Amino acid sequence: MSPSPVPPGRPAEPKIDRSLTLHLRGDWGSANLHRVCGWIAQELADRCGSRTRIATWNSRGFSDAVRAVGHGEVHVALTTPAAFTAAALDGRGVYRDESFPDLRALGVVPQRDRLVVALHKDLGITTFAELRQHKPMLRLATSVNDGVNYVGLAAHEVLTRAGVDVVGWGGELLEDERPFESLDHVKEGRANAIVHEAIMLPVWQEIGRDLNFLEVEDDVLTGLNDDFGWPAAVVDDHYFPGRAAFRTLDFSDFLVCARADLADDVAYAIAWVLGETRHIIEGQYRHLAPERSPITYPLDPATMGKAPIPLHPGAARYYDALPTA
Repeated sequence: MSPSPVPPGRPAEPKIDRSLTLHLRGDWGSANLHRVCGWIAQELADRCGSRTRIATWNSRGFSDAVRAVGHGEVHVALTTPAAFTAAALDGRGVYRDESFPDLRALGVVPQRDRLVVALHKDLGITTFAELRQHKPMLRLATSVNDGVNYVGLAAHEVLTRAGVDVVGWGGELLEDERPFESLDHVKEGRANAIVHEAIMLPVWQEIGRDLNFLEVEDDVLTGLNDDFGWPAAVVDDHYFPGRAAFRTLDFSDFLVCARADLADDVAYAIAWVLGETRHIIEGQYRHLAPERSPITYPLDPATMGKAPIPLHPGAARYYDALPTA
């Protein structure tokens, strides 16, 4: 494929004459990280040698993906939430056994998401202070806390730091890998509490009318940010039925990461694909309102270059070439 004419003021379209063999790492296989990998693979291959081969490996999209890049098992991986990767640079939290200072970002695909804590209204509890006071027997749905799944990890940290002991209070944890099973536990009455993300999924609106969403306390949010670099964020007014705005843990964005030794022209090309062919991925989500979409469009290339870890020099060359406002 011949490079297209470059619009005035836009970064130069890449053309890599040699053929590449690249390994990407996405998600379980049918979710958004795999879709982004497919987009990158298609547009990158069009701009490389004719025998280019790009494979996408299944992944869980959490610390396993970061470690796979750090160990050189794949060239590029996607992981979410983006901010959780910063701890891998200097070996904090789940990465305390092994740091990965050579991790570099190629870009960020925006997804506005939050980790939320919600209890069934029948429990009559609206704050963490009330939760600690009453110590109800909870059947709490969340993800596995196995050192890989960021949802289970974050749920454990939030609850522990908030003084909540589900099992110690006589309750049980219903732990699964993906959000769909956890949401089904609530929808079908097996769980009366949930800590999870993917808040744009329609089922949240269905079950949300029966839930009280708890604001995470300031000291918990501050501690998580200080210890691991996990930021706080706000859920907007009436995002959930009848619920005013509240603060909780940010769970946003897909980070496209590689190692510093990825070839500069490949890093530039992937960043260029993210920024200059964004209409391709946007078109797959435009049937959804932006605030209810797994990818928060419209994508802004300059914002996509703002990552929680250092940019790869090749990727930085693309973002630095963007026209200033």
